[in-house]
Amino acid sequence: MQQDYYDILGVQKNSDQSTIKKAYRKLAMKYHPDQNPGNQEAEEKFKEAAEAYEVLGNPEKRSRYDQFGHNAFKQQGGFGGGQGFGDINDIFDSFGDIFGDIFGGGGRQRSRRDGPRQGANLRYMMRVDLKNAVEGCQEEIEFDADSSCGTCSGSGSAPGSSPETCKTCAGKGQVVRTQGFFSVATTCPSCNGRGQTITNPCKTCDGSGRENKKRKIKVKVPPGVDTGTRLRISGEGEGGYRGGPAGDLYVEIIVNEDPLFTREGNDLVGQVEISYLQAILGAKLEVETFRGKETVEIPAGTQPNDQIVLKSKGAPSIRGYGRGDMIFIAKVKIPNKLDKEEEKVLRKLAEDKGESTNGPIAGFFSKFKDGPLKH
Repeated sequence: MQQDYYDILGVQKNSDQSTIKKAYRKLAMKYHPDQNPGNQEAEEKFKEAAEAYEVLGNPEKRSRYDQFGHNAFKQQGGFGGGQGFGDINDIFDSFGDIFGDIFGGGGRQRSRRDGPRQGANLRYMMRVDLKNAVEGCQEEIEFDADSSCGTCSGSGSAPGSSPETCKTCAGKGQVVRTQGFFSVATTCPSCNGRGQTITNPCKTCDGSGRENKKRKIKVKVPPGVDTGTRLRISGEGEGGYRGGPAGDLYVEIIVNEDPLFTREGNDLVGQVEISYLQAILGAKLEVETFRGKETVEIPAGTQPNDQIVLKSKGAPSIRGYGRGDMIFIAKVKIPNKLDKEEEKVLRKLAEDKGESTNGPIAGFFSKFKDGPLKH
């Protein structure tokens, strides 16, 4: 036997509408699904209370119920036939005003489709030279983006006018239609859920409140960025809708190849060209860096592909601590020809060391054969 609706809400049959509404609100708060996640019993009680209030909260339906009980709706296929609310969201749609009161505008109410909302985020791919990626820089970028209309400030109405309250839904953004004993809330067809209509649209944006603009902004690139680094610039995305906030701009870094250095982690790796005599005897040389010339010391007996390291001269950590190293790979230049004096000296040296020679530059230079520079 189906339970009496008055008993479900815990009210007397002579209770006024205000008492019935308060009783339903109390039960709705107690058994709300968000308050009782995964509790099937609470969900059923929530549906029962909604079914009871659907009838007793409507004076006409309440009168029929008082006369005929549940039979009043069985003939019509209404709630009393045991169908109730098939989906929880149907309850929130039908009683959105009550849940707004209980949960501060929430309670799973469905928001107006075209109400204020944040603009979309944008992505911009920005190329920077390796030097600027290491040292940091400021770059100006240009892009197209939808923004709030400058003429109407996003309202959609021509200057001197303003949107009017929708006459169809009285500014609620929804219309409630009664089908038998059901009340169904749907988006207002006149204002598309905005609650307002524009009678004198802005000529610049045709009433949309938005226009596409070419924008230029300066982006501060911090030292240490690398390919794949993403910079977030708050509020520089697409403009918001109907007064909503703008989205964000995400700048993704792509580092160009550099003629002097490659980057390995936070280390910068380059090459230094030295002669065979400098490799044998050692030397001090000037090398190019991103901050000007630096002096490096070539140790005597340097072999091809040996590393000469300048500590903490590489790229800084983007997190703000430490720097990598600057590493120069020794490339020993082997001469293709020797003048007679050079050859004489070297042959004498080879002879003194007991090294056999076969040709003008073989033997002594064989140790460098794996790493000469090609010219």
